Amino acid sequence: MLRKEGLIPTILGTVVSLASFSFRGNTRKYSSLSNILLGFGLAHIVLGVIDLFEHNEDEW
Repeated sequence: MLRKEGLIPTILGTVVSLASFSFRGNTRKYSSLSNILLGFGLAHIVLGVIDLFEHNEDEW
């Protein structure tokens, strides 16, 4: 089975980013938590995609 480096952080970032939208709502109580989770998720997506492209060249 071919396991690519960076796939797990990308999936984790996607899940966390989507979960951050559940904290967005009418109340401003969780707006800072939502922003923190969104930033955390987007950072994982970016770093995971960088790993995917970086290790993709090593396989050829």
